[in-house]
Amino acid sequence: MTAALAERFGLDGRTALVTGARGGIGRAAAVALAEAGANLVLWGHRDNLDEAASAVAACGRKARTVVADLADPLAVRTAADEVLADGPVDILVNNAGIIRRGPALAVDDAAWRSVLQVNLDAVFLLCRLFGGPMCARGYGKIVNVASMLSFQGGLNVVSYTASKHAVVGLTKALATEWAAGGVNVNAVAPGYVATANTAALRADVHREAEIRGRIPAGRWADPSDVAGAIVFLASPAANYVHGHVLAVDGGWLAR
Repeated sequence: MTAALAERFGLDGRTALVTGARGGIGRAAAVALAEAGANLVLWGHRDNLDEAASAVAACGRKARTVVADLADPLAVRTAADEVLADGPVDILVNNAGIIRRGPALAVDDAAWRSVLQVNLDAVFLLCRLFGGPMCARGYGKIVNVASMLSFQGGLNVVSYTASKHAVVGLTKALATEWAAGGVNVNAVAPGYVATANTAALRADVHREAEIRGRIPAGRWADPSDVAGAIVFLASPAANYVHGHVLAVDGGWLAR
């Protein structure tokens, strides 16, 4: 790799914060960002981030962990203040999310609210808490994790679908406001990825075969497939990319 190419895609000297960093897309993104040169702040809602931190350290980068429940705005604000007290965050990856499955007529208010709180409200709050200093500095990268259900209705996942449609709208709205100030706000929209959130679908032999059969690539994504797109959007190579939703779906939307 030439020095110019390394500079365009490299993240040396940057600090990236990834929510939901314990496993799946979050862990893969954290490791990929570290491989590109960034130090990491790994955010989880439980104190179980040691393995992810070790994977980052194995890349020769620093990793600190933060434990705070995204459903608790006060805890989020407190944790964000502590992170920022240690130095600026250059890259924010809003990856954490939850899903509640069931028919719309059976969804109770608490289940609806819990999904919107984590998948949307917390994303907006983190964008403001970390995006504010980015705007003040004139530099920053925010990558939100959307979904194929940002474009489609899904089945028995009404709150998740609503939240992921909203994440796309939020991404575009913030990009419109912050682009001129040097802050890039974009999103990735993963297709069907082999993670804990899709374990129930993959365990359903009929449904799994049905889904895989509709993916032109012929397979479920690995979290690392999504991580590469996140690194691109976090890199200087994407400096003129604003308000974009990058589908990483094995061709799902093209079919």
